[in-house]
Amino acid sequence: MLARFDDKRETARLGLAVAKKHVRRAVDRNRIKRLVRESFRRHRQALKGLDLVVLVKPGIQNADNRTLLASLQTHWQRLQKQTSHPEHTL
Repeated sequence: MLARFDDKRETARLGLAVAKKHVRRAVDRNRIKRLVRESFRRHRQALKGLDLVVLVKPGIQNADNRTLLASLQTHWQRLQKQTSHPEHTL
């Protein structure tokens, strides 16, 4: 995941990079993108001011929805902590 913080921005923005090289089947790529978007939508307010790009790694298509959502939850919380402490940089 790549992130850039801009304290002047009121909303968070999301970009997705789900390469066919890593996730061959379109149905799997679409499932991953749908889950990331939904998770982001739920946490968008807490991530205010962030521009995010979510990159997938090989093997992600083997993760079930629960595992993927738990991983995203962890990432969102970590990013929220980092942006709440000005001494941390992204």
